[in-house]
Amino acid sequence: MSLDPANPFARPSTLPYQLTPWRDVRAEHYLPAVEAGIAERLDELRAIAEVADPPTVTNVIDAWERSGQLLGRALGAFWTVQPADTTDELDAIDATISPMMARLGDAIYQDRALYERVVALNERVEADEVVADAAARYWLETHLRDFVRAGVGLPEAEQARLRELNERLAELTSAFGRTSLAGSNAAAVHVVDEAELAGVAAATVAGARAAAQVRGLDGWLLELDSCTPQGVLCEIGDAGLRRRLHEASVGRGWSGEHDTRALVVEIARLRAERAALLGFPHHAEYVAADACATTSEAVHAMLHRMVPAAVANAHTEAADLQELQDEELQPWDWEYLAEKLKARRYSFDSAQLRPYLELERVLHEGVFAAATALFGITFVERDDLPGYNDQVRVFEVFDGNGTGLGLFVADHYTRAGKQGGAWMNNIVDQNHLLGQQPVVVNNLNIVKPPAGEQTLLTWDEVRTLFHEFGHALHGLLSDVRYPSQSGTNTPRDFVEFPSQVNEMWALDAGLLRRYAVHHQTGEPIPTAWIDALTQAELFNQGWATTEMLGASLLDQAWHSTPLDELPSEPDEVAQFEAKALAAAGVDYPLAPTRYRSTYFKHIFEGGYAAAYYSYLWSEVLDADTGAWFLANGGLTSENGRRYRERLLAQGGSIDAMDAYRDFRGADPDITHLLKRRGLIE
Repeated sequence: MSLDPANPFARPSTLPYQLTPWRDVRAEHYLPAVEAGIAERLDELRAIAEVADPPTVTNVIDAWERSGQLLGRALGAFWTVQPADTTDELDAIDATISPMMARLGDAIYQDRALYERVVALNERVEADEVVADAAARYWLETHLRDFVRAGVGLPEAEQARLRELNERLAELTSAFGRTSLAGSNAAAVHVVDEAELAGVAAATVAGARAAAQVRGLDGWLLELDSCTPQGVLCEIGDAGLRRRLHEASVGRGWSGEHDTRALVVEIARLRAERAALLGFPHHAEYVAADACATTSEAVHAMLHRMVPAAVANAHTEAADLQELQDEELQPWDWEYLAEKLKARRYSFDSAQLRPYLELERVLHEGVFAAATALFGITFVERDDLPGYNDQVRVFEVFDGNGTGLGLFVADHYTRAGKQGGAWMNNIVDQNHLLGQQPVVVNNLNIVKPPAGEQTLLTWDEVRTLFHEFGHALHGLLSDVRYPSQSGTNTPRDFVEFPSQVNEMWALDAGLLRRYAVHHQTGEPIPTAWIDALTQAELFNQGWATTEMLGASLLDQAWHSTPLDELPSEPDEVAQFEAKALAAAGVDYPLAPTRYRSTYFKHIFEGGYAAAYYSYLWSEVLDADTGAWFLANGGLTSENGRRYRERLLAQGGSIDAMDAYRDFRGADPDITHLLKRRGLIE
């Protein structure tokens, strides 16, 4: 099918780095471009299978990687704007596109002729009849595995059922995302009595007032974070309001028009059926086999190794918190009392720190400055380049030699229609084959202050800023030939590693003195506070590790339970969840799981199904790498050069763990993570 030439996706963008021309894009442009792009890609891949000449890297791999450019332009734009600035119209388009993309994946990877063409090339490479570099050989390895994992070898009847499953799962996960977001928005806590906000930071109160006004409400509105813990709880002295906020958080998705339980049940059951069709005992094994972990047994071993010490530490922490109040400790008390205890132990608290953490300074003198020190890259804001929202900012990134490297797009503020949490995505993937340079996006959900006031961050928001920029660096510093191997196109349990490494620079003493400056007085952060921040890294780690393990093990339970033992009705979800957490030893009421099933978007909408463990698995690599940086001088250009060239630049062009070993010179040592989380001395 042909696409209207007036559609802005009909040809490559003429803006620098092929940035989407947002001023020209309207909602009605996406679906026609995706439909035309799918048809074009299928034609291009069909042509690869039908070439009469012997298979070569050029006529198979290069041709494959050149295909789908129209589709890539449309989806790169749509998957940037839809989660960040959605509307009912965009949600409806998402509901249409999701099953279309599932059908496309099946059409490609169940195509026997295309598979045999790739097999034939692989045989010629192995016989030394065709010269192929390491990236091309790895491309063949991963794509052949993808064909098998997509059911190319199954009988037609089973392939047909697999196609049905994939299309239905695409519909369900898309619906889960929309329903969960609507449920979180509806569950925001409305405050009408200002006395309940006594002691809450002025910036938080101002943001809550603005949020209420956006919805046409009097008073204040406390919007929910995507996870169970609510950051604002550490500021709220009113126990009744704390309880309301906590219960609103854990109560999402269990009833009413935003009930997601039926979606959870059907998604889990269909994934189990699909895994069985493909010869796997369960979905968790299917996922692990394509990851660094390689087996779900290895995942469970890592997680369960951490459980006893984490829960024991959480109990000890609870005893310390209980001493701060006469009433029995409740889960909604934890963050508030922990903040008070931290202030007592380390002689400062988050409220004192916040005036020193102004967004612009943290971004330029912290996040960007660390990247400059390590990699020599610099950033210049481009006010002339459009974003998809007035709050979106675009920065051109320059390499150390002054050449343009790519674009960094920053969308920091929360707003109606934006999903919770923080994330990174690409609009353009770096690759040499097509001569494209990266355009990467970071999204956060910082509450925007009233006009004229500066944005003051919490320490958690500072860490998140550094974390997401670590993902951005993985995309910006990619140096590969093929688009499919660019940047963060790595196994799920590896992709979080560079982002977690980048968090370490938030605590670099020299950097802290640069970016942590009082926004009114200009005074740098007191040296004693820098020392205290470092010492406080072990504070509350029992609770933090337990709630993280709870989510990881709940995810594993949903995806490793046999089909005949999974819930079949929505009313069974709560019992299944409770049983799973108890069996894993993480059913500690004062440290509830980071996500409950009904709002666990990572696994029921996003790409972390059976892979939420990835954060902890990647943290093993991160902690080991952090130890290497510190042992070799920390924030230096020499260290940055090695890390960039041997790891970040490789993207997904070689096996992820081979890249890690080449960078580190050894396998990762889990001891560094266990010490960081206070699980061993």
